[in-house]
Amino acid sequence: MNQALNIWNKCLSFIKDNIDDAAYETWFKPLVPIDFKDNKLKIQLPSKFYYEWIEDKYWQLLKIALTKYAGADAQLIYRIKMSADADNKQKHLMDVPSSNRPRVEVRNRKTTKNLVPEIKNPFAFPGIKKINIDSNLNPNYNFDNFVEGASNRLARNAAMAVSKKPGGTSFNPLLVYGDVGLGKTHLANAIGVEVKSRFPDKTVLYVSTEKFIQQYSTATERNNRNDFIHFYQMIDVLIVDDIQFLSGKKGTQDVFFHIFNHLHQNKKQIILTADKSPVDMQDIQQRLLSRFKWGLSAELQKPDYKMRKQIILNKLFNDGVELPENVIEFIAKSIKTNIRELEGIIISLIAHASFDHKEINLELAQEIVQNYVKQTKKTYSIKMIQEIVGKYFNVEIEDIQSKSRKRDIVQARQFAMYFAKKITNKPYAEIGKQIGNRNHATVLHACKTIDGLKKIDKDFNRFYKDLEIQFSL
Repeated sequence: MNQALNIWNKCLSFIKDNIDDAAYETWFKPLVPIDFKDNKLKIQLPSKFYYEWIEDKYWQLLKIALTKYAGADAQLIYRIKMSADADNKQKHLMDVPSSNRPRVEVRNRKTTKNLVPEIKNPFAFPGIKKINIDSNLNPNYNFDNFVEGASNRLARNAAMAVSKKPGGTSFNPLLVYGDVGLGKTHLANAIGVEVKSRFPDKTVLYVSTEKFIQQYSTATERNNRNDFIHFYQMIDVLIVDDIQFLSGKKGTQDVFFHIFNHLHQNKKQIILTADKSPVDMQDIQQRLLSRFKWGLSAELQKPDYKMRKQIILNKLFNDGVELPENVIEFIAKSIKTNIRELEGIIISLIAHASFDHKEINLELAQEIVQNYVKQTKKTYSIKMIQEIVGKYFNVEIEDIQSKSRKRDIVQARQFAMYFAKKITNKPYAEIGKQIGNRNHATVLHACKTIDGLKKIDKDFNRFYKDLEIQFSL
């Protein structure tokens, strides 16, 4: 062991002088020498991803270092920590030369190819190669149909700069924040779409924070945590939507911290969106918040009249529809806070005119806007939703939040979870926390149960429609 440590430390010293500090800290510092026998140096790697990366990027450097300090005939053997699978809950190791275990001799690189399975992709099982990763981007969200104005000029210009030189600007990370419906998701996707157009070989990935949390939970349950981390470390441009939902998720924050560090150190681009600036985020570790501030935080503000009018005109142009000028001006003056509401009004107006065979005029626009504003004015908290559902089923809110398995209480609880998700669109975990401190899986199951039963059970369908009316849906 002492001989192995001595040789390996000399190799590390040589390697450190020949690569940058970030690469050394990421790829070589975690490696541990095991022994040196029969002129073979055995080192332990954290995962199979390390094996593939080191073999791909640093095999020649390792060969030179090992020859220099252990002789021309020295060989290198990797001991790889393998994640447990569904049948074998214990983690196992792969090493020593044999027909079914990976043996790596640095002098013969070709023989090492494909000895280790591909890393698992949390978006598609089983694992797929990096080049085949689906970016999950919405091609309809691009720079061409993103209207620029005073309220978003800084964010848009920064986004365009990032898309032209991902990882190569001072805007890393780029955090875009603002209220609901102002275009955060649109702008984040536009960066990804533009990067894919300019740099087809770059791996771009868009993921919601809620999806990221669910994937991490699944990876932890399956003992695939290392695969999960290394999958995200392969990404060239990572786009994470609604990062504020990491709030209170210590384990997920820890793993995201390590992914963030790796990507940033390797000059990969990170784009984040949030409903608030980093200084206003709650229950997120300071070390993570400090990294959110490393690049640029750009706010999307409410659009002014001129910009709102242009958004309407763009929407009409893309849909091939014309509206009277006074109708366009009325809508632009009436809806002042939310781009999504502006587009919703246009869709409602066209639908009413089409289905009811009405002429699109100012009178119809006034009627639609008045009804739309009434419907969107009322907001519901998760607590209010529980109270309304409880009253409908004659069940106390304390019973809904209890552990009772009585049929009527379970039914009320599931409907409360279902409508909480439908109305507030809060993460499953947040809904579960407020409804009896339950986990996200319970809420997800409740939503699936209601969706299924309302189609085949008359009573459930009646309950569902009654509650839709209660919530003015």
